[in-house]
Amino acid sequence: MDKRFKITLAIFAVIALVLLWGEHKVHLLGALPWLILLACPLIHMFMHGGHGNHGGHNHHDQSEGKSGGQRDD
Repeated sequence: MDKRFKITLAIFAVIALVLLWGEHKVHLLGALPWLILLACPLIHMFMHGGHGNHGGHNHHDQSEGKSGGQRDD
C-alpha cells in the first residue's frame, strides 16, 4: 500500500469515528458503568494470576508438615 492510500484510509476512519461518537454517545456512555462492572472479575483473575496461589497459601509446604506456609531460610 502506498502512503497516499494509508492517509486517505486514516482520514475516513477518523470521520467515521466522529460520526459514530456523535450519534451513539448516549448509548456508549450509558453502557460504561456496566462494562466496568463486568471487567471486575477479569481484573481479579489477572491480578491474582488465576487462583493457583490465592491469598499466599503454599499447599506444598503444608503437606510436608510445616505450619502456615513459612519456610526455613
